[in-house]
This record gives sequence, structure tokens and C-alpha cells, in this order.
Amino acid sequence: MGRGRRDKIALSTEQRQRLEAISRNGHAPAKKILHAQILLMSDEGELATRTWTDNEIAQALNLHRNTVGRIRQRFLEKGEAPALERKARRKPPVDPIVDGETEAQIIALCCSQPPAGRGNWSIRLLTNELKKRRIVTQIGRETVRKTLKKTNCALGKPRDSASLSGTCPDSSPRWKWF
Repeated sequence: MGRGRRDKIALSTEQRQRLEAISRNGHAPAKKILHAQILLMSDEGELATRTWTDNEIAQALNLHRNTVGRIRQRFLEKGEAPALERKARRKPPVDPIVDGETEAQIIALCCSQPPAGRGNWSIRLLTNELKKRRIVTQIGRETVRKTLKKTNCALGKPRDSASLSGTCPDSSPRWKWF
């Protein structure tokens, strides 16, 4: 059967059907489909039509043979679901610009008096003021907008915006312009 491999995979009928469904339907993420194909090709059970080596699998799927070995090992140690899913990152590739302290300062600035000659804070004014006060060295208007939206902090006067005035009896919202 195998060519001296110690970590042989023998898939059950149900596992094989699930993996074939994943690899054929095309609706799963690409990495999940690829991992399912690796497991199907690594199968050395009764239902296997052919025995593939790691090098053959890697060449057929355009991967490195170590990737094939890692997926097979993860299947044997942790099971089907962890072998199919991508390993979660411990840390995001880019650190967030706005942490809790910066967010608090943005909100405090938003709630303070606007500059002389202005009735309200705008996103652009807030962004420039954050840079001027050196709260952050670099920040974009969109980051400031998303931070304020996340905290439900509204800029501007009520008459300059639209808000829900309640719901109709038929549960569709009525918009009221101030």
C-alpha cells in the first residue's frame, strides 16, 4: 500500500464523501478546497484508487511537499476540521492605528468645543487636530470616521442629518429630515 510512510491516512466513507463534496462544489474557500484535495490524495484506505507520494501530490497541486506533510500531520493529530481550515494568525499583519487610549482622545476631542469660527467638528477638522496635537503621527479621515461610527458618536447638528423617527405599523422605518 504505502511506500514506508509512518503517518498513513485511511479515510472513512463519510470523511471521503465530505472531502469530495468540499473539493467539488467550489463554494468553499480556496485553501479549504486545496486541503481537502491533499487529504483525498493522501488517503491510503480501502477506498483509495491510487497511492500518491508527497512529492507526487505536491507536484500535482503545485505545492511544496512540506505543505502536504503538514496538512496530513494536522489531520492525524487534530482531526478533519483543523486540517481543512487555515491556521489562525497570532497577530494581525499590521498593528491597528487606533487603540483604546487614542480612541478615547478622539472621542474627547469630538465632544470638546470646535475651533473658533466653526459651529461643529468635521471629520477633516478632527483628523487635522489629531495630527496637530500629536495624538497620532499619521491617520486618515476614514479611520477617524470608522472610530466615531463604532462608538456611535455623531458629528454635526441634528438638522444637518437624517435619523430614524420610529417605525410604521408595518415595521418599515420612516426617515425624518431635520
